[in-house]
Amino acid sequence: MSNSTEMPSNPIKAGWESPSNIALIKYWGKHGKQLPRNSSVSFTLSTAATRTFVTIKDENRTGKVELDFIFNGKENQAFSTRVEKFLNSICDEYFTFLKKYSIHIDTSNSFPHSSGIASSASGMSALALCLCDIENQLNDKTNFDENFYLKASEVSRLGSGSACRSIYPEVAVWGHHEDIPGSSDEYAIGIGHQIHPVFKSFHDDILIISAGEKSVSSTAGHNLMEGNPFAPVRYQQANQRMKSLITALKQGNISDFGKIAEDEAMTLHALMMCSDPSYILMEEGTLSVIRKIKKFREQTSIPVFFTLDAGPNVHVLYPDEVENQVNSFIQDELKPYCNEGRIIRDKVGTGPEKIS
Repeated sequence: MSNSTEMPSNPIKAGWESPSNIALIKYWGKHGKQLPRNSSVSFTLSTAATRTFVTIKDENRTGKVELDFIFNGKENQAFSTRVEKFLNSICDEYFTFLKKYSIHIDTSNSFPHSSGIASSASGMSALALCLCDIENQLNDKTNFDENFYLKASEVSRLGSGSACRSIYPEVAVWGHHEDIPGSSDEYAIGIGHQIHPVFKSFHDDILIISAGEKSVSSTAGHNLMEGNPFAPVRYQQANQRMKSLITALKQGNISDFGKIAEDEAMTLHALMMCSDPSYILMEEGTLSVIRKIKKFREQTSIPVFFTLDAGPNVHVLYPDEVENQVNSFIQDELKPYCNEGRIIRDKVGTGPEKIS
C-alpha cells in the first residue's frame, strides 16, 4: 500500500505491455472474491498482448476515483465503467493514491477483445503492473522484486481471475494444489524454470474463427457453474489432470501434454453445454478445424494439438521443430475457416515488459 501523501510536482506515468495467456488446465468456476474452484496452469503468450499507460496528475477532491479512459484510441464507456468500478474496489486496500489524483488510462490490444483470447487477462495484468509501478515511483522505489510481481498478480486476479497468470513468463500456476509448492488461490506463481526446454519455444497459432464478442461472457459462465450438476466431479478431475500435466511439462512428454490439453478444451465447452441455461460458444468452423487437426495428426504423426478458451477460436499447439510442416497445414487446410483468414502467430513468451 502506498505511503505517499505529497502531491507529485509533475505527472507520474507508467507503461507496461502484458500478454494474454492460454490455460491448459482450465479455471472454470469461482467463489468468494475471485477465488478459483480448482487450480489451473497456462502458457504465457507473446504476440497477443495489451499495452497500457497510466498517468496520475492533478489533485482529486471528489473522494472517489476520477478516471479518463481511452481504449484503442477512442473513448469506450462500457470498458471505462468496468475499470472505474474495479479501481474503486481496490483503492482502500491496495492503492490509496487512486483517490488522491486524477487518473488517465490509455490502453490497446493487439487482438480482438471479448472473442475468447483472454483480453481481460492481458488488460487487467497490464493495468495492475502500471499501478504497482506508480506506487513504486511514489515511494521512491526503483526495483521490481518478487513482492512487486506477487502484488501485481493478486491485484490482477481481482480484476480478472486468469489475469494473475499473465504476470509470469512461460508457464504459470494459479490455485492451491497440494503437489505444487508455493501455489495459492490469492495469486499465481511462475514455474517456467521447472519445465522441459521443448515447451519454452512451443507455438500457439490462434485461428480467429470469429472476431465478434461472445454471446455469453466468462463472468456469466463462471456463475453458471454454481448450479452445474457436474461441477464437483469437474473440480476433482481438474486437480488430477493438473498433476499429470505438470509432470508432462517437466519431462518433455509432448504426447501426454497434448492429450490432456485437448481433453481440457472439450471438457470446458461440455460444461457450458451442461449449464442451466445451456449455451454453445463453439461454431461450425471450430468443430471443422478440430476434426482436421486430429486427422492430420493421425495421418502424419506430427505432434500438433488444439485447445480452446471460452470462445470459438482455436489455439493450435505444436513444438518449434515441426513449424514448417504445421504452417503449411494451417495455410492449406485451416485458414479457410478463419474470419477474413486471420491467424495470430504466437508462442510461449517471456512475460510482461515495462514500456519506457
